[in-house]
Amino acid sequence: MLAADAVLTPTPGAAAPAPKRGRRLSLPVLLLVVAGGLVALAAVRAVTGANDLTSNGAIRAALQSAVPIGLAGLGGLWAERAGVVNIGLEGQMILGTWFGAWAGYHAGPWVGVIAAVAGGALGGLLHALATVTFGVDHIVSGVAITILATGAGRYLSQLAFKGLPGGGVTQSPSVPELPRWSVPGLGALDGLERRHWFLVSDLVGILRGALTQVSALTVIAVVLVPVSFWVLWRTPFGLRLRSCGENPHAAESLGVNVYRYKYYAVIASGALAGLGGGFLSMVASSIYREGQTGGRGFIGLAAMIFGNWRPGGLASGALLFGYTDALQLRGGSTSVHALLLFLAVMLVVVGVWQFVRRRTVSGVVAVAAGVLVAVWYAVTDTIPSEFVQAAPHITTLVVLALASQRLRMPAADGQRYRRGS
Repeated sequence: MLAADAVLTPTPGAAAPAPKRGRRLSLPVLLLVVAGGLVALAAVRAVTGANDLTSNGAIRAALQSAVPIGLAGLGGLWAERAGVVNIGLEGQMILGTWFGAWAGYHAGPWVGVIAAVAGGALGGLLHALATVTFGVDHIVSGVAITILATGAGRYLSQLAFKGLPGGGVTQSPSVPELPRWSVPGLGALDGLERRHWFLVSDLVGILRGALTQVSALTVIAVVLVPVSFWVLWRTPFGLRLRSCGENPHAAESLGVNVYRYKYYAVIASGALAGLGGGFLSMVASSIYREGQTGGRGFIGLAAMIFGNWRPGGLASGALLFGYTDALQLRGGSTSVHALLLFLAVMLVVVGVWQFVRRRTVSGVVAVAAGVLVAVWYAVTDTIPSEFVQAAPHITTLVVLALASQRLRMPAADGQRYRRGS
């Protein structure tokens, strides 16, 4: 391992390779983009009268919906950066929901958090055993773990929850809640939010939704995003782990124990997914219910792909899905219909930016799509309920389609590895 550290860790004084031109936005430009998006959203809210677009309730609901998706995506990131595709995130979330509720009911919410992490890690260990040790196809193993977790949840509920007050074969009794925290002083700004002043009330609503009545587990999930970035991109451990996903044979030649690092990554992946499942059963609903993950493990994978296998990008994808989901749950057809106007504005802006970069075809397509969406908004007053319910999933598909041309997955992602071969 010392040889690997010597090669994979930058040496002081050594000539650094010429940096490649990346496509990632700089921090000032990123902040400018975020500010522009907030102004556009505030303008759409003022024009349409759909005040729920920036209300504190919608923002709080969006954050609550985004956290389990983001944790699942973060789990997928850890596994795939080591070269293992973890389709079993959904099953690992199911294990997290069950073990979190079971331990939370019997021993308190913090013990439930630990149990949720352990349950997801157990699913990750099974996936690592199948894919890393026995060389099972990653997709087959992930699907099998999800099926196994679904059946295990029903069987364990029969043993542990049936006969308890409020419990049964498909659900647990009520679980004690984790503490919630608020930034002092923001609650007093309720009157300012209700005035619906342009941008001012919108900013107040967003701040109140993001910084009041925040669950402790939400804070942990947010902290895990920069922590994952630091571990994977700023430490020798992360460099060795990522080398296993890019070129495991080269990493092996430098003394890296590829099997061990793949195990580390997949177990950590399951633990993060289990924490996301624990959030669903202990924060979002305070009860375990069969099927409550609702495909969030797969949506987390989509958020990870949208984020180009980077923590910040996947967090943005999770927030996008969470926000759309919150609007369709709270505001229904009115808010989603107003969101069409925001989408039209954003598409036109993207089209103009593509023209500036001399990408004429992409610019024409984006502007044309923006005009069509604007016409759709102008000629309708409501949106069919079926479309409203599917809006989060349609958003995920559209975003993935738009982002597909700039993606670069780890070079050895999903490939079977055998030492010495």
